[in-house]
Amino acid sequence: MPTISSFHGVDVCMYFKDHLPPHFHAFHGDDEVLVSFNPPAVYRGSLPNKVLKKVMEWAALYPKELDDDWQRAKNGQPLLPIPPLQ
Repeated sequence: MPTISSFHGVDVCMYFKDHLPPHFHAFHGDDEVLVSFNPPAVYRGSLPNKVLKKVMEWAALYPKELDDDWQRAKNGQPLLPIPPLQ
């Protein structure tokens, strides 16, 4: 599963040819959340509140990039990195 961004101890990844709805996986320690995008919403799992807030803020900044990577993953193409949250 390629990592498309990392920030504040969070790794954001997408699986190739993953199930719908379009989403990414965010990992922080042993915690994982699946976040759908356009608009960002928790699909499954959980993260500590402060960390989840940062993940949702990041997702709101990059809807087009997330959609582009989702399409690339769906087609088995290499994913492009997305800038981290500063």
